[in-house]
Amino acid sequence: MQTELVQNTIRYNSGYIVGISLISALGGYLFGFDFAVISGALPFLRTEFQLDVWWEGFLTGSLALGCMVGCMFAGKLADLYGRKPGLVVAAAIFAISSVGMALSGNLTVFVLMRFAAGIGVGMASMLSPMYIAEISPAEMRGRNVSINQLTIVSGILITNMVNYFLADTGPDAWRWMFGLGAVPAALFLMGVIWLPESPRWLIKDGQVEKAHQVLSKIGNEHFVRETQEAIGKTLLSAPKASFSDVFQKAVRPALLVGITLAVFQQLCGINVVFNYTSTIFESIGADLDRQLMETVAIGAVNLIFTLVAMWQVDKLGRRPLMLIGSLGLSITYIALAYVLQNGAPAIVVSILVLSAIALYATSLAPVTWVLITEIFPNNIRGMGISIATVSLWGAYFILVFTFPVLAKTLGTFGPFYLYAVICFLGFVFVKAKVAETKGQTLENLEESYIKH
Repeated sequence: MQTELVQNTIRYNSGYIVGISLISALGGYLFGFDFAVISGALPFLRTEFQLDVWWEGFLTGSLALGCMVGCMFAGKLADLYGRKPGLVVAAAIFAISSVGMALSGNLTVFVLMRFAAGIGVGMASMLSPMYIAEISPAEMRGRNVSINQLTIVSGILITNMVNYFLADTGPDAWRWMFGLGAVPAALFLMGVIWLPESPRWLIKDGQVEKAHQVLSKIGNEHFVRETQEAIGKTLLSAPKASFSDVFQKAVRPALLVGITLAVFQQLCGINVVFNYTSTIFESIGADLDRQLMETVAIGAVNLIFTLVAMWQVDKLGRRPLMLIGSLGLSITYIALAYVLQNGAPAIVVSILVLSAIALYATSLAPVTWVLITEIFPNNIRGMGISIATVSLWGAYFILVFTFPVLAKTLGTFGPFYLYAVICFLGFVFVKAKVAETKGQTLENLEESYIKH
């Protein structure tokens, strides 16, 4: 009896799981790098390319346009050829585009290279969390997918620090800011080559023996047997998927939640704080050194509270964190808009900005990615995540493109009243439509979000 109990106990190789999750999550570092580098480089780019508010918004948002293309390409690639090839392509594109941005001789070339970087970032932003979700046991999936968010915020913090120290090196400092992105891209490429393919994709592709080998490295034989049976059952009950299957009636509840959460994560407004830190603090009279120092503080707070989210996402759950974050941001934005409108001291603005970052880092930032990777069924997961992530980057483009124009028209404070309303609407949506997913296998979640 005792022998049988031991045989039926699931055990995991936690070190191996965390190791491959960290390597895959280096794609998040690239996301964080390109996301943050523009904030430190904008003061130099305004001078270099004589940017008006329209071009400033388009230059910043061109990354998102590339991300949308990358996500669409990655979804099809991931379902046809596996998760690993897409990660390799993403790393290569990012390395090449980083050098291209650094060497740009005019605005057109720079925007094209930033668009190309967006293709790599878009692919990685979709494939890295999806890969981690598929190789992680249910009990640690939330934490492991949050590793991707941890590498994103690490990329933001390190990039902001590098930008701060490069700022005094002369008018060409921006070239070094962008060119250094080739270093993490090369490291990511070398790491991805070592990764195994996702066992869920291998089973879907009929490579059962290879999937068994990968699962055997993740857990013991009981885990392997249960996981293979669960994956096989969901794939057997679902026919081979086409793109139109993502929009069928049974999948619509998951698609609605995925797209809405993705759009909300961006239109909540926090990425204005990340990308336009210099604009916000310039509006209250802060000099360039103070502006860049604020980006470092933002990166540090972002990192600390992402660790809090990783600690709580599998304990407190996804839904409570999303509710706290969305309502908290709404209140914080109203206060931030008020103090910006009334010319408050920089320290007051800084406290409110960092409070918003802390709320976002513990809720919408990591939890949205966790939910998007969880709610779609196995046979269409790649396409479903692709559509949600394309929606996310489309919303990001709208946000960063419109902010310079809105800030010029309404004042820097004006858009934050709008973002406060959006955050409250997001709170209402999460309360009404988002079910808790913690502790459930990806196969069991099909019962929660898919109507049979």
